[in-house]
This record gives sequence, structure tokens and C-alpha cells, in this order.
Amino acid sequence: MTILTDGIVIREQPTGETDKLLTILTQKNGVIRAFANGARNPKNKNAAASSLLCFAHFSLEKSQKGVYSVRESTAKEVFFSLRNDLVRLSLAQYFAEIAFELSPREEDAAEALKLLLNAVYLVSQGKRDLRLIKAATELRFCCLAGFMPQLVACAFCGAYESEEMKFSVSTGRLFCEDCAPHEEVTPLPLSVVCAMRHICFSESDRVFSFRLTQSASKKLAEICEQYLRSVTGRYYKTLDFYKSMTESDVEDE
Repeated sequence: MTILTDGIVIREQPTGETDKLLTILTQKNGVIRAFANGARNPKNKNAAASSLLCFAHFSLEKSQKGVYSVRESTAKEVFFSLRNDLVRLSLAQYFAEIAFELSPREEDAAEALKLLLNAVYLVSQGKRDLRLIKAATELRFCCLAGFMPQLVACAFCGAYESEEMKFSVSTGRLFCEDCAPHEEVTPLPLSVVCAMRHICFSESDRVFSFRLTQSASKKLAEICEQYLRSVTGRYYKTLDFYKSMTESDVEDE
């Protein structure tokens, strides 16, 4: 069976002498693994579209045993600028790892693909605060995967807002100042709560359309990362590498 779909390569693994095993987030079939024969040869017709983070149109063959292989591919965006900046490249690779963890398998993944593409594009442009892009990508992927936090109002009294609200990373619930339980909660300024609501509830093409002060951006980045780690319960090597790069930049300054 032949499948025609757009997709972005989120993992690549060498196999044999010249082949690759690609993990692709596809629009129509979610996350799949596909063999790309000869793709490690620069002259191969599928070489360009088989590189990590390449967005391409794929013609895939699915065998009766459910094994995919790449018949043809046409690269649409390779994000060359990322290769010139290790910090931005490492962040984009982290997004790819999140996509692998939280995107659907063998079903439509158009929203997940759009989110990942927009995030990688914004990182490659280098014009926006990376902390905001990172936070929005983390939280929105959680929402798409069915882990949307309860941010509409205080979980106890229903208050929409207070000067400072408190968020439980472990339960995803929001509380006003007066109703915060004894469980561990994180104080959040209202601007951060509003940003989280925007990320969760806005249309897909508006997810990244917000601004915060430097201090609020830092708090948003921290809470979204903590929430992602909580709901997935896993360790991200790419995140640690990205943070080691950004910490080095701070020390150099």
C-alpha cells in the first residue's frame, strides 16, 4: 500500500552500509518508522529529505507486515540555519523528542505536525525568545496528547483570577490565593497564568503569539517544563544538552 503524506524527520539511525531507519512524524499516520535505502549516500534521491528535522513530502510503501519504506521524497524545508547555532539546534532536537513521546501513532497527526513545524521554524529564525517558544511547545504538546491542565478557574471555588494563583504540577490544577491546598503548589503571577491559558486554548496558528516580561518568561519556562516532565514521567537527554548550552552562554556573559 502506498501512502502519500507530508512529514518531518524526528529521528535518524544508520543501518547497513548506506541505509537509514527514519522516525517520521507524518500528517496522516502520526509517528512511523520507515527504512530509507541508500539514504546515507549523498547522491541518493532520498538523501536530502532523510536528514534530521527535514520537512518533506513522502511516498511511503507499507508492507502487509506493517513495515514502512521510503519510495520517494521531496524536501520542502531543511532548516539549514539551525546547523550554524548549536543552542537553537539542540532546542529543535528537544522538540523532536517531545513529538516522538506525545504524538499519535498510526492516526492523523496534523495538529502535532503543525505545532512541531511552527516551533522549529521560529527557533530557526532566531527572532523570538527561545524560552517562550520552548514553553509553548511543551505545554501545547501536552494538551494535544490529552494532558491539558485545568486552567479555566480555581479548582475549588471557581474564581477566574486572583493577583497570584497557584498551580499543582502533579495534578494540573489551578488554585486562587485563598484555596491553595496543602499539596505542593507553585505560585504564579497572573501574567503567567494568562499565557498558559493562551497556549492551551488559542487557535493553532496563534499558539506562539504572546509576550511576557523577562521574569515572567523565566517562570513560564520553568512551570511548563516541570509539567511536561510530570505528565510524561521521563527523562529527556536533548533537554539536558540544551540547558547545558544555555547555562554555558550565561557563564560566558
